[in-house]
Parts: sequence; structure tokens; C-alpha cells
Amino acid sequence: MSDSDKNRIAGLPCWQGAVDIEPLSGGMTNLNYRVTDAGEQYVVRFGEDDPVHLISRANEIASCKAAFEIGVSPELVHHEAGILVVRFIAGKVFDEADVRVEQNLERIVALLKRFHREIPGQFNGVAVMFWVFQVLRHYHNLLVQGKSSHIARLPELASIAAELEAAVGPVEIVFGHNDLLPANFIDDGEKIWLIDFDYAGFNSPLFDLSNLASNNELSDLQEREMLERYFNAAPDHATLGSYHAMKCASLLRETMWSMVSELNSRVDMDFADYTQKNLARFESVYAEYKNNYH
Repeated sequence: MSDSDKNRIAGLPCWQGAVDIEPLSGGMTNLNYRVTDAGEQYVVRFGEDDPVHLISRANEIASCKAAFEIGVSPELVHHEAGILVVRFIAGKVFDEADVRVEQNLERIVALLKRFHREIPGQFNGVAVMFWVFQVLRHYHNLLVQGKSSHIARLPELASIAAELEAAVGPVEIVFGHNDLLPANFIDDGEKIWLIDFDYAGFNSPLFDLSNLASNNELSDLQEREMLERYFNAAPDHATLGSYHAMKCASLLRETMWSMVSELNSRVDMDFADYTQKNLARFESVYAEYKNNYH
């Protein structure tokens, strides 16, 4: 923790007195700290607008406020340029294995249904449209401009992305989280909370569902049960084809997000390794999709 970060946190006007500050690990986009003030705990998140990854902090703040209003995310107690302060949730931060537990997955699907449909009624301001295929085009351009080490693969990946976009077809639009990594779920023993709204915005529900499945390596059976719970009906072949095309796109987005991060991120993380892991996942899932739905 730098002295400048520590001093800025200590000087925030939301505290009642002197505070204890400790770094929190795990942030892939932001620097995070846990702060204790007068016996209460908070999370301080550092992060500016990030045009590289299309992150708008105004959108994140509006999403965070709306998620609190519907009871799925902790309260945002203070924000100013480059900083958000939210209440700390004491509980189990999920990993992939936690998400795959049947009872947890059922609760997560119910949480997502509420989030998707109730957020628009509480959201104030200009909302973002998170369309994964436009994100992929944006990343493609950045990787070309930055002379990425992955540049030889880009024409092939662009062609696949166009194929997948056509295969997804017409979609329903809901308000999505769009970054369902396991650590964005916290179980306090009574409920599961959803956190971190860097990429929140209107999208197809298929993206969140496929993102949840791909980020947490759900089994085929778990995916079908997830879709049936979400849509209250067994998915037909056309829905499954659209869903699996979106799943490929979700993994391709995570892969290209990491490729771009190799060029631009200042976070202490081995993005080259993260790229290779996600590229391998993408290639496996895309091959399965081609065998079954194309």
C-alpha cells in the first residue's frame, strides 16, 4: 500500500475518526482496501474511468446504488473522483467450487433473475449497453494498435466472433452484471450478495448465464438445470444453440480482455498466464459448440 493511497483513504470525509486500513487481494481492475472506522468495516475501491476496458465509473455508481435498493449488494456510503466506499460484507467469498454446489447455484440463479429485472426500475442516469461482440471488436482494434504478441491470431478470432454473433440471433434485453467471476459472490450465511459493477449494463440474459457457467466450469447437467430454473422451462435446441454461442463469446471476451491487459494493466497479475488459460477454455468450448450446434 502506497503512502499516497493510505493518506487519501484516511482523509475521506465519510469517516468518524482515525481508521485502520489494510489491502484486499483479488482485484483484477481496481485496488481495494478494507477500512475499519468506529467499529464498522468498509471496502474502499480505487478506480478511474477506463476507456481501454469501457468502464464508466458513473455507470458503476448508478448500478451499485440500484443494486443496494433491490437488496442484492451492500450500500455505497461515499464516492468521489476515483474512489468508491461500500460497506464490507463479512462472509464466504466464493470460489468456482462454491458456485458449483447445487444449493448455491440455485440461489445464484434466483439472485440473477431479480437483478436482471428489478435493476432498471431503480437505475438513475444514462445506462450502458454491454454488447459482447462490440467489446470484442474494440479489443481487436486495441490489440492491433498495440502490436500485441497475439496479433497473428486476431483475424481468426474476429471471424469466429462474427460467426458467433450471427448464431446468437435476436435476444431479450435485461440489465446484466456481465462479470460473474466467483469472487463477485459473497455468502454471509443468510443470503448471497453480488458485488463489483465495473461492466454492468443492458445485455442478453444469455451472457450472464453463459458467463456464470464458463467462469465456474459448470457441468453440462448443471448448465441445463440453470437454464431451466432461469426460464422456468426446459430449453429447446434453438435456445441451447444461442446460449452456447454466447458462452463461446463470453470466453473469447475474457481471453481478449486479458490480452489487452497484458499491454495496459498496472495490476500485479500474470496476465499472460491468464490469457493462455482462458484461450484453452475458449478453444475447448468452441470445438464442442461446432460439433453440437453448427
